[in-house]
Amino acid sequence: MQVDLIGVPMDYGAGRRGVDMGPSAIRYAGLKPALQQIGCQVSDWGNVDVPVVEACESCDPQLRFIEAILPVTARLAELVERSLAAGHFPLTLGGDHSLALGSLHGAARQRGLGLVWVDAHADFNTPETSPSGNIHGMPLAALAGLGDQRLVNLGGGTAPAINPAHIAIIGARDLDPGERDNLRRAGVAVFSMDQIDRDGLYAIARKAIETVSRGTQGIYLSLDLDAVDPLYAPGVGTPVPGGLTYREAHLLCEMLSETGLLAGMDLVEVNPILDERNKTGAMAVELAVSALGKRVY
Repeated sequence: MQVDLIGVPMDYGAGRRGVDMGPSAIRYAGLKPALQQIGCQVSDWGNVDVPVVEACESCDPQLRFIEAILPVTARLAELVERSLAAGHFPLTLGGDHSLALGSLHGAARQRGLGLVWVDAHADFNTPETSPSGNIHGMPLAALAGLGDQRLVNLGGGTAPAINPAHIAIIGARDLDPGERDNLRRAGVAVFSMDQIDRDGLYAIARKAIETVSRGTQGIYLSLDLDAVDPLYAPGVGTPVPGGLTYREAHLLCEMLSETGLLAGMDLVEVNPILDERNKTGAMAVELAVSALGKRVY
């Protein structure tokens, strides 16, 4: 497999600084050699250009820094589309989760994909429901066709980029009230942590894979490291206790790999400022290699 690494050192979408250093932390943790060790050919495309936040203005309090986020995500969409068109596997390194606007819009231009969104949060707010105005809480709603039209139709693509019936959220445990209403109306499959506790990760992952693979041409994985419990991934933008265990996170990635349908992946919200000796960057590397084929035996 040819894997293309694309860094997006952006934290405009978040309420806390630091995730712009995430791509460097993940690379420093040994992502490229780890992928090469399992037989992948790896090309590092460097980072998408992101202007410093101090040079940008945030004019709309309900869509903070949208003027800066739009060109960055539009450029990322072009790169992901190019990677998939060449038959490669795009692996996007973040950066806050608003970058998924770019990666998924770009991927959707190449094929009709199902989406597994692994996150403590659903990121399904719109400007009207968002308590903060932070765009990293809105990308999945926009990809499903809800919210500000500049996000929904990024780069002039077809909306919605992802059919809500082909989306599965895994690991949710911190949802805003308006977000819950949006999710119910859209018909998105949400597998929260209490469901994982009751039924087990294996059963939940099977349901999610069935949901996103039915009638699609592949699966895209967008993985926010805050889905993993802070015990294992302390350095994230918005930590929430009670997340996936180390083995649950690996099992999910392994099961997605076994489908043979995984087409691309995001690793987002790694914040080295809050981390412990790059523990979260290393966790991101381990999950990437599990998703791309590494097995215990």
